[in-house]
Amino acid sequence: MTATERSAEVLTAAVTAFSESGYAATKTDDIARRAGVSQPYVIRLFGTKQQLFLAAVRSACDRIEEVFREAGNSIQPDATPEQALCELGAAYDVFLAERELPLVMLQGFAASADPAIGGPVRERFGQIFALIKELSGAPTADTRRFLSTGMLLTVMTAMRVAGPDAIAVDWATELLDDLVDRPD
Repeated sequence: MTATERSAEVLTAAVTAFSESGYAATKTDDIARRAGVSQPYVIRLFGTKQQLFLAAVRSACDRIEEVFREAGNSIQPDATPEQALCELGAAYDVFLAERELPLVMLQGFAASADPAIGGPVRERFGQIFALIKELSGAPTADTRRFLSTGMLLTVMTAMRVAGPDAIAVDWATELLDDLVDRPD
């Protein structure tokens, strides 16, 4: 296996571990074990646990951007901003189905009190905001509502009341039905 392939394997193991335990509770030993490598090798590849965590958050952000860009390619040139946001919203379901990535994003938000983590997390969230505005042509208020709905869905997916293998809960069903029934 090449170093690039091994790095990707370690990053996949890190995404899984951080999505389950968060930044503070995850040990690089656990990530190494999951990846089938030594802990010093993990550090050699990524430098520190913090750098590995940021790489995991970047991979989640990269995936969101990839999903949105792919959806953006199918937006018709004469689409309204509302129609474009609907296309992007449908694509976000792809990201939510990759359960570990939304959880890593939430862990990134939770760890943002650490300045070394918070700065990059805020920057990437801002890039996602800008990408949504660019692809949809929507004004700030509509983009904010889109992001708010996305965050609600991300949290509900983390609680397992939305997304794959959702547990049926009345309040969650009511919220999700309301989202589906809304024209915006």
